[in-house]
Amino acid sequence: MTQAITRDTRGVYIISATPFTEDGTIDMGSLDRLTDFFIEKNVTGITILGMMGEADKLTPEESRAVIDRVIARRGTLPVIVGVSGSGLRNLADLSRYAMDKGAAGVMVTPNRGPAYDDRVEDYFHAVAKALPDVPLILQDFPLSTGVPLSARLIRRLSLDIPQLVMLKHEDWPGLTKITAIRDMEKQGDGPRMSILCGNGGLYLPQELARGADGAMTGFAYPEAVVRTVELFQQGKQDEAEDFFDAYIPILRHEQQPGFGLAVRKYVLKQRGIIACEETRAPGPRLSAVDRAEVDRLMHRTQLRLEAL
Repeated sequence: MTQAITRDTRGVYIISATPFTEDGTIDMGSLDRLTDFFIEKNVTGITILGMMGEADKLTPEESRAVIDRVIARRGTLPVIVGVSGSGLRNLADLSRYAMDKGAAGVMVTPNRGPAYDDRVEDYFHAVAKALPDVPLILQDFPLSTGVPLSARLIRRLSLDIPQLVMLKHEDWPGLTKITAIRDMEKQGDGPRMSILCGNGGLYLPQELARGADGAMTGFAYPEAVVRTVELFQQGKQDEAEDFFDAYIPILRHEQQPGFGLAVRKYVLKQRGIIACEETRAPGPRLSAVDRAEVDRLMHRTQLRLEAL
């Protein structure tokens, strides 16, 4: 039985893409290879059915099939499941299914609507009431959700909801939010919360310096994120940044809103992990020029790594 995530969880929880065939069906063979690839790259855990996993394009049956497949394949790695949706009942049903299968926790975004603190608080209290004893991750991604959250609100939710143990931080810009949360934790009596960061890892060294515990992101070079976090946690900040810098050009290219998912899938295909780069419609697609551009970035990334 996999241990549940806690307020002290650290490391790299890689966000998994959902591979499709050219006709748009889930490619389970590629999903297996992707899971094995993550294990080989020494990630701490795997997060499935996130935004970059195209969870909103899957049927409930497909979501359950992905959960079944990854959890059966993951060995002892903890798996977090994204469960955000338009209805609380659907969210609760999928969460219970995931936890029954052996998930380590579930990730929830604020529901779309006016960014009033009381509305956000009511929603997360309702989620917690529907899922007692399930470890919860709050995904703070206002660029996508349209719901900005203050550091003070996040801290209050963390204190009021004991099972809300982790923040997936991907506000942009948001470094000061990490500092504010950590300062409030030092000044108060309540427990800290784990903070793992997204945005492809674009600001990872700075986020770690501000007090983040690691990353939860889906960069197509997971080994870059894993090694950077390892070096930083060993106190080798300069070495971590030097290593991470080699990946910045292709990481930056992958982080283009919307289009970046197609880049990520193409890189995974070129690395021999998934068979097809297709996103599920409606979704971005690369042109021949786009592919040549990514190929060049991959080649130059390899040259930089060889020079380290």
